[in-house]
Amino acid sequence: MKQENLFGTENEKKDSGPVECLGMTFESDEVRRTHFIEQLREKLKDPEFRSLDGFPKGADNAILELSDPPYYTACPNPWFSEVVDEWEKMSGKSSSVYHREPYAADVSEGKNDPIYNAHSYHTKVPHKAIMRYILHYTEPGDVVLDGFCGSGMTGVAAQMCGDVQQIESLGYQVDANGNILERSDALDSSGREQWTKISKVGVRKVILNDLSPLATYLSSNFNTYEDVEELESKANEIISSLEEEFSWLYKTKHGEKYGRINYTIWSDVFECPECLSEIVFWDSAVDLTKGQVYDEFHCKKCSSLVTKRTANRVYITKHDSILNKASKMIKQVPVQIIYSVDGIKGRLSKKPDQEDLEQINKIESLEIDSWFPSERLFYGRETRRNDAIGFTHIHHYYTKRNLLLLSSLYKKLKTNKLKFLFTGFVGGATKLNQFHLKNYVFGGGGINPGARKGTLYAPSISMEVPIFSLYRDRLRTQIRAFKNYTKLDKKNCLITTSSCSALNSGYEKEILDYVFIDPPFGANLNYSELSVFWESWLGLYTKNDLEAIENPAQNKGPDEYRGLMTSCFRRIYELLKPGRWITIEFSNTKASVWNNIQSSLSDAGFIVGNVSALDKKQGGINANVTKTAVKQDLVISAYKPSADLELKFNNGNDNSISLWEFVSSHLSFVPIFKLQNNRLVPVSERDPRILFDRVVSFFVRKSLAVPISSQDFQLGLRTRYAERDGMFFLPEQVAEYDKKRAQSSELSQLSIFVDDEASAIEWMRKELKARPKVYSEIHPLFLNELSGWKKNELELELSTLLEQNFLKYDGNDEVPSQIHTYLSTNFKDMRGLDKSDPKLVAKAKERWYVPDPNKAADLEKVRLRALLKEFEMYKAEKKKIKQPRAEALRAGFNTAWEAQDFQTILDISAKIPPVVLQEDEKLLMFYDNALTLTSTEDDEW
Repeated sequence: MKQENLFGTENEKKDSGPVECLGMTFESDEVRRTHFIEQLREKLKDPEFRSLDGFPKGADNAILELSDPPYYTACPNPWFSEVVDEWEKMSGKSSSVYHREPYAADVSEGKNDPIYNAHSYHTKVPHKAIMRYILHYTEPGDVVLDGFCGSGMTGVAAQMCGDVQQIESLGYQVDANGNILERSDALDSSGREQWTKISKVGVRKVILNDLSPLATYLSSNFNTYEDVEELESKANEIISSLEEEFSWLYKTKHGEKYGRINYTIWSDVFECPECLSEIVFWDSAVDLTKGQVYDEFHCKKCSSLVTKRTANRVYITKHDSILNKASKMIKQVPVQIIYSVDGIKGRLSKKPDQEDLEQINKIESLEIDSWFPSERLFYGRETRRNDAIGFTHIHHYYTKRNLLLLSSLYKKLKTNKLKFLFTGFVGGATKLNQFHLKNYVFGGGGINPGARKGTLYAPSISMEVPIFSLYRDRLRTQIRAFKNYTKLDKKNCLITTSSCSALNSGYEKEILDYVFIDPPFGANLNYSELSVFWESWLGLYTKNDLEAIENPAQNKGPDEYRGLMTSCFRRIYELLKPGRWITIEFSNTKASVWNNIQSSLSDAGFIVGNVSALDKKQGGINANVTKTAVKQDLVISAYKPSADLELKFNNGNDNSISLWEFVSSHLSFVPIFKLQNNRLVPVSERDPRILFDRVVSFFVRKSLAVPISSQDFQLGLRTRYAERDGMFFLPEQVAEYDKKRAQSSELSQLSIFVDDEASAIEWMRKELKARPKVYSEIHPLFLNELSGWKKNELELELSTLLEQNFLKYDGNDEVPSQIHTYLSTNFKDMRGLDKSDPKLVAKAKERWYVPDPNKAADLEKVRLRALLKEFEMYKAEKKKIKQPRAEALRAGFNTAWEAQDFQTILDISAKIPPVVLQEDEKLLMFYDNALTLTSTEDDEW
């Protein structure tokens, strides 16, 4: 028996025999699909079903053509509960004790895997990166959810957990029993490598959901295997028949011969503001010797120096036979044809001759018999970007030549896999295709970079690539991909098209074992707008009223985005089993979006356990998050509290006791140690201030007053838990940390990004804990670390920060123990001196230091009084507060919360700049909960 047969068999051939589905037997897979399609057809007649949140916009036939029920529907999936219940029966697993620490290692995976490149999408996480998380958090047969599935890479990852070859490519080993082993950092007593079990080989079941019908269509195709030879044969047959009929469209003359056009370069035409003559942008702005496009260029007639801004565009008006009316749009002309001729080596190019121009005019006069999309682009930031240049309808984005071929081709595509091939290249067939001049001039490939990412920008120089070339290139890519992924089986996936916030609304079971999502992040991308060309060919559009993005065209700002994400996280929370994990891959450079995500998670009930880095290589979006700047995407690991913990709070127990039960529970979910480049680094979630933040967040979410101050909390930590390197551990955890600490020569320190009061205090605490200093030592270091204060937050003097948060030895009492320890350890002449010795006192005088917990409590009271005094000034202020002190806001919001004075929180929030609220996780938490409770009171009244 081959080893892979222990863990899963290859997909059955299409129509190979009887098929089992939801307790029924069908004589073939096609019969199965026909049976459920008819049921779906009847379901689509139900107005209540069509009113479900996220139901796409389009005709029933489009939904039915794409769907493959019960596994995939291009609308909310009516078989959700039946499929999930069947999975549960098939797994045969009984409930057992489950515990995982968060996956704390940073992950790095490239994007060069064939399956990744089979079809593009706006954002994608390599499936091998996701596999590491799934293997860590789940067992074979567990149910995984991706509520924002995009192209479906989480589905591929869940299925590839049953493929030994894929698992071993991650650096793991698989033994004969299907156990997955990871190499340990430590060697055994004989100096040999040690391998420890981390998981087990086996497919995980996966639910893939997205608001976009394009996304779920891609997910279905990525997660379904089809006979590759049969697919390739059929695809070649189709394109060959079209080449026989339409190859003349891409011919150009070379002497007495005809060559094949590889691509045609088109250029915008402008009008000189001085002499009113036409300026072909390519002819005037492009330098073919230097490979450069100039911002300023000369009119060839009058030599005036112009730019694209100062020159007027030339427009042409002609009859649009598709719309049956005159259309006005920019003038674009072909300027270069790059072609090949049999028997002649190398790239040939020429300026279009008269015959070429006549052929283009002939094509423009042709009527297209087959269907193609011609709708008006809906209102949006990107979809209306090109109205001014006349690109108002879908068909305006294609040359007539390419549109004719696309229309004829699409008519011949009868299966989803063939349509998947079509959508894989159709984006490269538009006028948005850029032209890379430097690579064209100097070589190196990459002449066709495609459309500009994240926008529908129409370049002034574009490439028209023949459909035949695009088709064959995409076919090679997809065949190569699916040859390597024979174990993909649609029966392991449940794919549904709906809003994540309403995912199978009404289904109450906690059926999810793990969640991995790469959700939209603020205004990063307008997904529904950027998908418009793909979705237009599929005949289904995203119903974007619930699209979780920031977009002025949809009247959605940060608050609306946060509200939508919160509703999605709440639905995920309802479906996730207690004690289980959600992983959120985060790609955004704005602190406000980071805080919105964390606030949404907290409001839904999740508790953050860890933040790590995910390097997708080849660029990735840089994330800059409050204090820490990183070059990789971030990964947030959060968990749903155990049912026992929730019960203790819901039963009205003594909150002071429940608080410590929460802390103990939370510490059990936090990594015991973290490694970065094989060096031990601090686990921020074990820091006392972060732990207190988690306590406050948990209590506020439950509308409870926090029964302890920050300083009393820190004293309580020290009496109940083991402390190491400023972090706190459960008794059963500390031995493991000590062992790892002994193997590491030092504990690396995380850099702090100083740009506000909180980060400045944190930086000074780290500096003064290492070495008590006098002001003259601190000041230059502080200025060097300061990266620029947030412009909407009050900047404080260093002296004020020191006076309100730290202590200075004045020489009147005994030398504080912190300073005494530092001096006696680092200066020989100080060793053995009594704390009252004049020599020691003189050396210690004027040094600032971190107070011990007892004295810190008194200092904290003084600081709190100062902060609340400032907050009272904000309450009395009638005008907008341009630069508030964030720490005063936090203290004031907390005090108002304890007094259940929710209106004060809302009133102050309305006075301060929105960015101050959006970029502060604590302020957002108080604001959101105050808003919710105030709304609830109004409803009850």
